[in-house]
Amino acid sequence: MTQAGRQSSPRNSSGRKGPERDQPRGAGQGGRAGQRGAGYGSGQRDFSKGGDRPYGDRPHKAPKPREERFVDPDEVPAGQTARPAAGDWKSGAKPSARKPGARKPGAGKAAGTPGALKPKPRAGAPKTAGSRAFGSERFGQNLGPVRRPSRKRGPRGDVPQSEVHDADGVRLQKVMASAGVASRRVCEEMIAEGRVEVDGKVVTELGVRVDPKTAVIHVDGLRIQLDDTLVYMVFNKPKGVVSTMEDPDGRPCISDFVRKSHQGERLFHVGRLDVATEGLLLLTNDGELANRLTHPSYEVPKTYLVQVRGPFPQGVGAQLKAGVELEDGIASVDSFRLVDSTPGHVLIEVVLHSGKNRIVRRLFDAVGFPVQRLVRVKVGPIGLGDQRQGSIRNLGKQEVGHLLASVGL
Repeated sequence: MTQAGRQSSPRNSSGRKGPERDQPRGAGQGGRAGQRGAGYGSGQRDFSKGGDRPYGDRPHKAPKPREERFVDPDEVPAGQTARPAAGDWKSGAKPSARKPGARKPGAGKAAGTPGALKPKPRAGAPKTAGSRAFGSERFGQNLGPVRRPSRKRGPRGDVPQSEVHDADGVRLQKVMASAGVASRRVCEEMIAEGRVEVDGKVVTELGVRVDPKTAVIHVDGLRIQLDDTLVYMVFNKPKGVVSTMEDPDGRPCISDFVRKSHQGERLFHVGRLDVATEGLLLLTNDGELANRLTHPSYEVPKTYLVQVRGPFPQGVGAQLKAGVELEDGIASVDSFRLVDSTPGHVLIEVVLHSGKNRIVRRLFDAVGFPVQRLVRVKVGPIGLGDQRQGSIRNLGKQEVGHLLASVGL
C-alpha cells in the first residue's frame, strides 16, 4: 500500500480502520445515530451540571410501580372482592393447574419455613410426641408397647366416680405426671381416650381422685409403679461371683458390686446363677415381684447363650425341644437357634422357662455336648444389652412396667 493510501485510511487506537475519535460516535449516516434520528448522539455531552457521570446515554428511570398489590382476603371490606387472588402478585394471573398427585407448593421444605406444608399424621398415630407412657425417659431400654395376657373385661365406658374416686386423694392426671408418665396435659388426653385403668377399671373422667399409696394404675396395659421406695436393678454377673449377698467363705458376691447408695437396703436376687455362669441377674426389694418371677406357674422365659464344642448336629436342637430325660424328670427348651459356628466352637441361643438348678448345663450334658461357656442375656422382657460385665444399672420406669406386667402385676 502506498503512503497516500495509509494516510487516507487512518487507524484508531485499536488498530482498526475507522473515523477519527474527534467525531461523536454514531455521527455517520450509516451508524446507529443515523438510524435513530437526526441529532441523536451529536454534539459533546456536558456532565458539569448533572453531578455524577450517568451510566449511559439515557436518563435513569424509576421502575414502573406494580399495578396490583398483594391482597389479604381477610382484610377486604364487606361487599368487595379481593383481586388479585390471594397468593397471586400479578393482575389477572391464572391459577396454576396442577396435575393430580403433583407436589404441592412448599412440600419438602424444612419445618418452620413460611409456606411449608406439614405432612398429615398417620391414622392412629399418637397426637403428640409424648403421648406414649414414659416417652421422654432418657435411660433404660425402650421396650415398646406392653403385651399383656388376654383377660375378661367388662364393657368399656365411663366408670362412675364412686367406684374408684377417693375424695381425699390426688387427681389422677397429677399422679400420672408425677410418676413421669407424660405431661399433665398429655395425661388428661390419655384419660379421655380411655387408655388408663385404675384398679382394673377404665376411667375416662378427668375429675377422678386416687390414693397414690393404694391405687393400681395401668396406661396402655403398662403398670405405673408409684412407690418410690422400691428398687429394680440389673446386675451383669461375671464368672466366679457367687449369687448371694454375703458369702461365709469370703468369695466375691453380689454385695461387692452393689453401689454404696444401696448398701443399707435389703435386696433380693431373683433366681440364681452358678459360679461359672455369667450374665443377667435381677436385684430388687419388691418381694411380690421376686416371688412371681421365680414361681413356675408364671413361666417367665429366660434366654441364654451357650457355647459348646463343634460341630453340632442339627438333630440335637430338635431333641432339646422335644424333651430330654434328666434325673428329676423330663426337661426341654422352648426355642433353639444357632447363632454362630466355627470348626471348634458353636454358639447357640436357647430360651426356656424352667427354673431348675443348673438346667441348661444338665440338658447339654445329657445330649453329649458339655457347656464351655454360659451367659444369661434376658429374663422376661428385660435384656442385658451392651451392659458392661460387673456393672449394675437401675431399670427405667418403662422397663419396670413391662416387668410387672409380665407376671400380672
